[in-house]
Parts: sequence; C-alpha cells; structure tokens
Amino acid sequence: MSINPRPNQIMMDRANRKTPALWRERHAAISILKGWKSLSPGLRATSYPGLARQTRPILKGLHQGGVLLIILLTGCRNLGPHTIPGDRSEYSNAIGESWKRQTLLNIVKLRYLDPPIFVDVGQIIAGYSLETSFNAGGSLPESAALGGNTAILGGSSRFTDRPTITYTPLTGNKFVKALMTPLPPDSVFFTVQSGYAADAVFFASVAAMNGLKNQESTIAGVSPPDADFLKALELLRKIQLSGAVGMRIQQDAQKQQTTLVTFRSENISQETLADIRELRRLLHLDPEAAAFKLVFGGTASNDKEFAILTRSLLHIMNTMAVQVEVPPQHITEGRATAGFDSVTAVPEQQRLMHIRSSKEKPANACVAVSYRGYWFWIDDRDLKTKRSFAFMMMLFTLSETGEPANLPLITIPAQ
Repeated sequence: MSINPRPNQIMMDRANRKTPALWRERHAAISILKGWKSLSPGLRATSYPGLARQTRPILKGLHQGGVLLIILLTGCRNLGPHTIPGDRSEYSNAIGESWKRQTLLNIVKLRYLDPPIFVDVGQIIAGYSLETSFNAGGSLPESAALGGNTAILGGSSRFTDRPTITYTPLTGNKFVKALMTPLPPDSVFFTVQSGYAADAVFFASVAAMNGLKNQESTIAGVSPPDADFLKALELLRKIQLSGAVGMRIQQDAQKQQTTLVTFRSENISQETLADIRELRRLLHLDPEAAAFKLVFGGTASNDKEFAILTRSLLHIMNTMAVQVEVPPQHITEGRATAGFDSVTAVPEQQRLMHIRSSKEKPANACVAVSYRGYWFWIDDRDLKTKRSFAFMMMLFTLSETGEPANLPLITIPAQ
C-alpha cells in the first residue's frame, strides 16, 4: 500500500530543492515580503520553513503595502489640469497688482518731473515636471548563518516649476501718440453709456465743454473750474440716472459717421425735463432740437453742436500727479513741483483723487509704492480716488499703447 504525501509536504520539498528556477522564485517572493514587512502587522516572523507558509503573508503584504505605494506614486498624475485654477488666479492677481503699482509710480514720478516708464507683461508660460521612481530588492539565504534575511525598499520624487515670463517695454511713436492724443469724444460718451458716472468721467477726461472750462491742474498750481461747468456735470449725472440721455450713430451717403447726442422728452418726469432745459441753457443748445452733433473742441460753432475738448492720457496723469501729497521738504528743496495743496484754497476746487504719502508703509492701502524713501499710496476706504484710478487704468486698456511685439517662439518639451 502506498501513501501519498500531503500537498504541503510536496510544496515544501520542492521549495527546498536547489534548482535555479525555484531558487529565483523563492528569492523574488521573499524580497517582496521583506520589503513590505513593516507595513503589515501580520509579517513579524523572521524565518519560514517553507514557501507554502510564506504565500499567505506575502499576499497580505502585497495587498496592504502595494495599494499604499501605488497611491503615493500615482497621486500626482495628470499634474497639468490641476494647476490651472490656482495658477490662473494667482498670475492674474500678480499682473493686476503690478499694473496698479506701475501706474501709481508713474503718476508720482510725474510730480517730480521724472519721465514715466511702462513695461508690459508680454507672455507667461508655466512649465511643470514630476518624476517618480521606486526600487525594491532583498535576499533570503538558505541558512541564517550566512547573514540573515535582508530587504531594500526605496523611492524618489522630483517636482520642478519652471515659469517663463517675457517683458515688453512700451516705446515708439505709436505709444507716444496714444499717450498724447486727446481721447475721442465718442469714446467718452460710450464710457458714460456703459454705466460709468457721467460727472466723474467728464471731470477727469474733459477740459472744456461748449465754452465752459473745467478745473486745470499744472505744475504751477490749480485753476478752479467754472461754476456752470460743475453745475452741468451735476445735471448730466441726474439725466443719466433717469435714462433720458443717449447716443446715436448716423451715416451719410459718403459713409461718413456722425455721433449724435439725444435727449428723450417722452415718458419722463417733469423734474427730468426741467434738468434737460437747464442743461441746454448752460451749454447754449437749441431748446427745441432733439439731437446734437458731437464734435471735438472747446466751443461749438452753432447751437446744434455738443462740443467737448477732451484730455489725453498724459494730460490726465499730470492732473492726477499735481494732486499727489508729497513731503513739504521736497517742494522746498525744489525736488517736486507745487501741487494742489500749495495754492490758496478756493471753494470751487475739486479733488480728482487723493494720493497720500508717509514715511512708514501704510496698513490700509489699496495700492502702495516706495519712491525716494517715502511710501505713496491710495487709501482703500477712499472710494472716490479708487474710482478715478480705476478709470485711468481702463483708459490704458482701451488705447493702443505700442507696436505689436514679435514674441519669441518658445518650445516647451514634454516631460
């Protein structure tokens, strides 16, 4: 009678044979086991009499340690899409903040008769790379006398953020013309039509309107505006809020376009009608005409023209520069020109904006720059100044400020 050996005994005998194939299987299995031994409480034994008894703890270690390792090494896969939400907002905030500082700095420099310099951010390319690697090894000698069981488990990771930013100085004839050319009158009215307050827009960008003169700020000081000019701005704002003022583009047979300013007289309140009549009287407009031709100039040639003399971007910046608050010793020493606060106060004088200065860095600043050892800043609670400053920056975006730059061709390698 023959007795068949038990299956476990057969597997143990095969594992103890010194055939090359079985030895390689034994070596690989034990290496994996020892590498993940510390990750599983069930893998505490240091020696195993047979490969069959090692199978269960090996599988348990593979399940626990392998899953954890896969999560760690692949958790950052598809790196690119995950960077877009954060990068877009952070780059946008950084560009906006630097743009505000550059604009404020140039306004302050004009007070000191320093030439303004503009540098634009031409291109931003954000490049990322993530490299990971994992290695494992070990040995299980036939006898503990040969050195005992050993295992090696290692890994590495490297993340690289390599942004490429190009800067473009704004220079050339086209840029100078954009700074020094008066704003088109229809652009001023389109700004009002888009919702900006008419009185604020006209006070900042219009030097005269149908013979009424606005406040003028120069390096010599400030000349007050005509009282009727301020009254006309107040009426324009009230009529704007009522919705009774509008614009219309008219084209003749030669395809020449004419911009018309219209005042609606139907379905509006008696108060608004009275405001329109008063505005017509102040601007010497025909009291019966329904539309007026919008033209560039300080005075109108007839009572059916709405003439406005607009300012250039550089003129508006100079007007703001005169109203910068500078240290008194800088004026005494002749470093800065006389400004808004250097002349005798006149009741009709109006501040377009208030740029403050201090020796210490301000705590409640909307935007602040350091220049000549002082901080120049706009108070975050000064809504009137913030509105004028935002309007100034919007005018820059609406104007052409330079020749199109030939940006460099940059090749980003796949990593």
